[in-house]
Amino acid sequence: MTSAQHLPMTVKTMTVRGLRLAYADAGGPGAPVLALHGHFGRARQFAGLAAALAPEFRVIALEQRAHGQSDRDDDLTPDAYTADAAAFVGELGLGPLPVLGHSMGGVVGFRLAAHHPELVRSLIVEEGGALNRRPEVAHPVLDVRDWPCRAPTLGELRRQVEAHGIPDAGYFLESAVERPDGWGFLFDYEDMVRSQELLVGDWWPDWLGSTCPALLVHGLDSGILPTPMARDMAERRPHTTLREFPHCGHWVHDDAPTQFAAAVREFLTAQTENHSSRVMNALWGSGR
Repeated sequence: MTSAQHLPMTVKTMTVRGLRLAYADAGGPGAPVLALHGHFGRARQFAGLAAALAPEFRVIALEQRAHGQSDRDDDLTPDAYTADAAAFVGELGLGPLPVLGHSMGGVVGFRLAAHHPELVRSLIVEEGGALNRRPEVAHPVLDVRDWPCRAPTLGELRRQVEAHGIPDAGYFLESAVERPDGWGFLFDYEDMVRSQELLVGDWWPDWLGSTCPALLVHGLDSGILPTPMARDMAERRPHTTLREFPHCGHWVHDDAPTQFAAAVREFLTAQTENHSSRVMNALWGSGR
C-alpha cells in the first residue's frame, strides 16, 4: 500500500462558475470518488485515504471556495458550495459517482445528492449533521477572529492556536504557509466565521431528499454531531448504514485512519459490486 507521504496526488486547477478552484487527483485506473473537506480544510487531507483506497478507487478532492489555494468569494452559502461541486463533477464528466464529505463537506455532499441525484451514485458522510444549530449542537461556529495572523515559526503558530483552546491544531496547520512576514493560514478568518454561520440551520430536508446508498460515519466523542442525532439520521433515511467509532471525535479520518479507510473501502466495494450486478441484470433483461 502506498503511504500518504508518497502518494502522487496531482494538484490541478479548474475554473468553476467563474472561480479558480484547486483540486487534488490521485489518478490511476480506479473508480473515481469525489471528496469534499470541511471548514478550514484542504484537498490534501484526503491523501492518506486515497493511498488506502488505491488502486481500486481514485480519489479526487476539491478544494472548496475560500479554502486552500482556491479563490475567495463573497458568496459562502451552502448553495454556493453545492453548486460548485455540481459544476465541478459536470466539468470532469465523471458522474454519477460516490461522494465523500467531512463535516461541512458532508452537508454539501448530501445536498448535492438531493438536488443533483444524477451526479451522485452513493454517499459517505463523515460527521455532517442534519441539524446544525443550538441547542442540539453546543458550538456550531468556531470563532477564529482572534487567532494570530502571523507567527515566526510553524511551531509557534501551533502553540498560539492551541493556546486559544484547540487541543490539537494539526488539522488547521494543513492550511499553514510561510510568507515573507512569517507563518499564517491560507484561509481568511472573517470568511471562515461567516461561512460557518451560514451553515447553521436545519438540513433535514436535504438529508432525507435522496435515496442513494449512504454510509454515515460518526465519532462517539464528537462535539459536533451528537450520537442521538447520528442514530436518528440513519434510522430515518432509507439505505443508510451508520458506523460508529469509539474514542474518536469529529475528525474520525485522523483519529482512526486505518479503520476509517477500511469502512470506506468496504462500503465502496459493496456498492460497486451491487452496481455491476444491476447493470448485468439489465443487460440480460434486455436480451443483449
